[in-house]
Amino acid sequence: MHDYDDLARRLADLVVGFGANVQPGQLVGVTSYIGKEGITRDIARAAYKRGATFVDVLYFDQLLKRERLLRGDPETFGYIPPWMVDRLRYLSDERAARISLSGPQAPHALDDVPADRSGADLLPFLPEVGHVVNLHTTNWSAVPAPTQAWAELVFPDDEPAAAYDHLWGAIAHVCRLDEADPVAVWETRMAELNRGAAVLSERRFDAIHLEGPGTDLTLGLFGSSVWEAAEFETVDGIVHYPNLPTEEVFTTPDPLRVDGHVTATMPLELYGTIIRGLRVEFEGGRVTGIDADENAETLRTAVAKDEGAGRLGELALVDGSGRIGPLQTVFFDTLLDENAASHIALGNGFTYQVADEAELQRVNQSQIHIDFMIGSPELDVDGVTAAGERVPVLRQGAWQV
Repeated sequence: MHDYDDLARRLADLVVGFGANVQPGQLVGVTSYIGKEGITRDIARAAYKRGATFVDVLYFDQLLKRERLLRGDPETFGYIPPWMVDRLRYLSDERAARISLSGPQAPHALDDVPADRSGADLLPFLPEVGHVVNLHTTNWSAVPAPTQAWAELVFPDDEPAAAYDHLWGAIAHVCRLDEADPVAVWETRMAELNRGAAVLSERRFDAIHLEGPGTDLTLGLFGSSVWEAAEFETVDGIVHYPNLPTEEVFTTPDPLRVDGHVTATMPLELYGTIIRGLRVEFEGGRVTGIDADENAETLRTAVAKDEGAGRLGELALVDGSGRIGPLQTVFFDTLLDENAASHIALGNGFTYQVADEAELQRVNQSQIHIDFMIGSPELDVDGVTAAGERVPVLRQGAWQV
């Protein structure tokens, strides 16, 4: 059995000191869930040790969300308390650090909620998050935090105690906590990912073509767009890593040039609802069809939120040399699952990845940003040049460029 208290302290130290890179004198805003209080306190401890002025924690509860969606007025589900938005804006204005904990708190809380209701309330996600990310005013990071209920969802064949131990072991592995010096190992991995992103940026592909079982999709790229790994720098020069773990390189596609269809290779956990067997069709950049084996209406409702919600804001490629994909485990947590396989995201795009002013105006804008996984070893990824030449990029999970 693992020493959970020790792992929680080490995970907190990693996300505070390396992921968010909290600085002396900073405010620290934490988004957590009921059931994750222990690691939340460890994060506060680590932040104060680094000189934080104040650690403010917002706890969310999926069981409270369930009550709203079952018994509230559907006309009010789009309401977001203004003080939640004010808090985010204040953290941005004050150049604060932000840390979020991921992983389902109560995986079955929304099981009996009608799908058309569950997609109307995406809290604790706030529409303004995308704007703050593009401003680069906060150094931020997200990290998975295990709970017993989450463990039993991921490892249903294990006894409860074994499932919890299994989940902690997996998270320790993918976060590199099983290394003598996790930060040094992360720095090496990030250098690899940054080199890969630089190579893709240099090739200046006009489009990317994805083809695999149930997927045949072409995404146009901006002429001035760049690829990046998840190593960011704030306007004040603070380097930080938004996702721990991270294994992706990503870019912002042209939201008007997406055609074809995709089939998700993993279930999508969408703020408390699990969507299985997802299939999405695109024409002229816009979603023209959404189907799924379970809870398709949840995503349809989310995509109807605004004009940009039915277009793409991100394309991310993940090779097979990371630590998450080889586990062949569905974690039902976007932070982990999106770094196991290549993925696309509906909704808001990243303006900082596009340099040309005219193209910048065309970056997708939306209240939502929903990643879902379409990658697998069977997915072939090609770059398409302006002259129409097709260049292999990924084959069997291995880089070709």
